[in-house]
Amino acid sequence: MYKMSNFVLVSPAVLVTTLFVVTSAHANQTSEVIKVSQENGTLASYEIGTHTGTLGRGNAPSVFVKLGASSKTASISTSDILEPTNFKDSEDDTDDSMAQVNSVSELSDVQPTDWAFQALQSLVEKYGCITGYPNGAYRGNRVMTRYEFAAGLNACLNKVTDLVSRQDLATLQKLREEFAGELATLRKRVDAVEAKTAELEPHQFSTTTKLNGSVVIAAVNVFTGNNARGQKINSTPILGDRIRLDFDTSFTGKDQLKTRLQATNLDALSGTSTFTPEGDLRFGGSTYSTDNNNNVALDTVSYTFPLGEKTKVVIEAYSGTADDFADTVNSDLDGNGDSGALSNFGTHNPIYNLVAGSGIVINHEFSENLELTLGYLVSEPNDPSQKNGLFNGPYGVIGQLTIKPSENFNLGLTYVNSYNADLTAGSNRANLRSALLSNTALLPSAVAGGPSNGNQSSINSGNATLPPVLENFRGDSLATSSNSYGVEVSYQISPKFVLGGWVGYTNTRTLSKLGGVVPRGQLDIWNYAITLAFPDLGKKGSLGGIIVGMEPKVTAVSSSLRSVIGTDPNTSYHIEPFYQYHLTDNIAITPGIIYLTAPDHNNRNASSVTGVIRATFTF
Repeated sequence: MYKMSNFVLVSPAVLVTTLFVVTSAHANQTSEVIKVSQENGTLASYEIGTHTGTLGRGNAPSVFVKLGASSKTASISTSDILEPTNFKDSEDDTDDSMAQVNSVSELSDVQPTDWAFQALQSLVEKYGCITGYPNGAYRGNRVMTRYEFAAGLNACLNKVTDLVSRQDLATLQKLREEFAGELATLRKRVDAVEAKTAELEPHQFSTTTKLNGSVVIAAVNVFTGNNARGQKINSTPILGDRIRLDFDTSFTGKDQLKTRLQATNLDALSGTSTFTPEGDLRFGGSTYSTDNNNNVALDTVSYTFPLGEKTKVVIEAYSGTADDFADTVNSDLDGNGDSGALSNFGTHNPIYNLVAGSGIVINHEFSENLELTLGYLVSEPNDPSQKNGLFNGPYGVIGQLTIKPSENFNLGLTYVNSYNADLTAGSNRANLRSALLSNTALLPSAVAGGPSNGNQSSINSGNATLPPVLENFRGDSLATSSNSYGVEVSYQISPKFVLGGWVGYTNTRTLSKLGGVVPRGQLDIWNYAITLAFPDLGKKGSLGGIIVGMEPKVTAVSSSLRSVIGTDPNTSYHIEPFYQYHLTDNIAITPGIIYLTAPDHNNRNASSVTGVIRATFTF
């Protein structure tokens, strides 16, 4: 093989044939000196010519080749040149005639591992413009003549011409001319975007991390009613805030490391005015908390990554909650305090609040219609003391099947097993463990894993109302375990009307006796709600909502606990209408009220009305 000075690869046959064509018109003997670059990088001089006479065969002209200054001359008859079999190598000893192939698999010497396999497959199967040899070979490593290249290119161009007619090309040209102005404007815009991008890239926050956040500013006032102690609530308007900064980092494009910082100065109503978790705000401090003063604290650290195409793993490193990873089947109203429902109860089924802390979660999609969620979270994983750590301290285990028979209908079947955790909604009896601890210096996050998870809350006095026999045991840790079952449903009747709701049942067992005062026993706790959501009400992006239900209520206890704890005497209904109006894409105003017919499930307490105006800013 030789390499010509213009770097075109040719075979000896092509070289001699080409020279023959160029020189065959000359009579007698003519010659020309040609320099050829060989593969080893050196130059070789060839004097090549034609003549008739003694070196010829008959009257046919011959071709002679003289190498450099050497006197050695090789002569080939033109009749040999015109006979293609004289130039075949051992690989080409078969018939050279080409045959059309319909599939690349018909080419016996082409393998999927070949570097040009996909290109050949496209040309053969999509355009049908590649041929092979009758013996089924393609001979991809064989040197191709310029004629063969021209023939193949022409075949493919003919196929393209068949697919795109001249009329189509004319139409495209006409459209291009007609919209020349718009195309020019678009090009300018693209150039401007590229310029801005080039300017912003050196100054961006991070190549892997996005910063987003939300600021909630809320005016709150309990207009009327009694607290759980039977006292009239002072109608004192307050103004508070909650700020969240989320740092979302991705290392592969499919994973996410979430780090959240939070600050709030909104105390829980259960710790300052109503003295019951019933009616607590979702964006306020955790259950019974006071003295929130906008200290910035770490609120969440989690890492999510895929495990195959249908499985997702979530590592909750700090302060995770069930609604971070499980579908609460209440997407229109579950905005985690930033949007949707105003109250902790109206956000989702309270049994999800029993799962909080650090741990691992697995989400697996069997199909588009069926998803399984399994999670295990512990509240004090970093505490090496007895009855704490990863496996001996307060924990929550959740298993949920989310069923989606259609795009408009969702169903959740939820089971939660928990130890030393409370519902953070409903009556004081329904949150017995955290109610007893409500006058301790620090309320553990697992005990009252409300919206702020108790990260910066301190408790200075006994705020919860307890049965008289338990008043002397405030601050004591009552060990409890619970099994909870929930059914959640959402049905989108029309694009602007969604009907939903849930039912939750919790069976709580007392495991310690507090010095013999509290015997072992069980409490039955029920809650339910019907939700109405009106997406795009009044304006696209706005939302109207109504939640009507019963917050967690102790409906029955075992005989051993009747005189000590008892049941909630009456039923209080939670009624919460709100309207979330979007001023812009990033600013929303949400006025609403929370009406409790018998606070703490006790008719002796006059109905309470809490008014809220929430402003949410997102960025």
